[in-house]
Amino acid sequence: MLNWIYESLGHVWGPLRLFDSFFFLAAIGFACCALLTWVILPKLWPSLPTDRGRAFAVNAEQSVGKPLSAGLIFVTIFCVASLIFVPLHARGLLTLPFVLAAMIVGFLDDRRGGFSEYQLAVMDLAIALGASLVIYGLQPVTIWLPGWKEVILLSPWIATPVATGIIWLSINATNCSDGVDGVSGSLTATALLILGGLLYAVIGNEVVAQHLKIPVNPEGASWAIMAFLMVGSIAGYLWYNAAPSLVLMGDAGSRPIGLLIGMLVVATNNPLFLLLVGSVLLLNGATGLVKVALMRFFGLKILGGIRFPLHDHCRKELGWSNSQVLVRFMLVHLGVSALLVILALKVR
Repeated sequence: MLNWIYESLGHVWGPLRLFDSFFFLAAIGFACCALLTWVILPKLWPSLPTDRGRAFAVNAEQSVGKPLSAGLIFVTIFCVASLIFVPLHARGLLTLPFVLAAMIVGFLDDRRGGFSEYQLAVMDLAIALGASLVIYGLQPVTIWLPGWKEVILLSPWIATPVATGIIWLSINATNCSDGVDGVSGSLTATALLILGGLLYAVIGNEVVAQHLKIPVNPEGASWAIMAFLMVGSIAGYLWYNAAPSLVLMGDAGSRPIGLLIGMLVVATNNPLFLLLVGSVLLLNGATGLVKVALMRFFGLKILGGIRFPLHDHCRKELGWSNSQVLVRFMLVHLGVSALLVILALKVR
């Protein structure tokens, strides 16, 4: 909306040209989302449902009675801020109904005590498919891969299922990574920062993208603003979720965050970026999904001595404290992500 104000009135009052700067919109939007979440969240969390503990989770009793579904508040702030700070013509705004749908599904799951795994899988798949159709619009898609010099043109009948799978995996991996104070918020915020920086400075920048022989996404900067808005919202939440936490994001937060990460990966036109920027998220959450799927559908038992999510294994079997899990996961996440992203950009 602010960009529209510039286009309509920028010729009347010069300072409005700031609203045409994507960097300015991202920075101010980040600060506003962080401040609003920080102020509003404690005022509204008494009305949220409370955590009842999770079966088989390590130290689940420590979360019992804490306000749950903080995502209902900070994701709503993110959606409203997106309408204000993201240009109205941006395709990313069309995905906001799916972000709200993921938030509502997560909130209902938090409040009811849980949908079945199959119900959640189907709902996540429908949300992921809808978001993929909006992003790609049933058009051919040009993707690029590390170590492969030429770009690859995919038909919409291939690109859409691939994008749907990426988004579905991101939703569930992020959801499974939630469970330790500060860990899920910190890991996802870092992944969003990296994706936002790439979309703004590399993939959305025609000069840089051409130099690196990467397909340009003309809407990269708009997607980047959405990434930074969500990081701001998560930052405001983390103020209260730092150990010992006062409030929990619940599925109402983790599912829409995972959805946004998946959509940003799709917007980069490089499906491997989910692995590059979300390696610890996938290791922590998605490996457990693979283990359960192989055992349930194929009768294969692998990694039997490891608990999943991996943060539970570290706490139960290795004796790590919550703070140690947070710091060590973040160190690995930052180191691996930085290395892999650099290699992906330079090794073509």
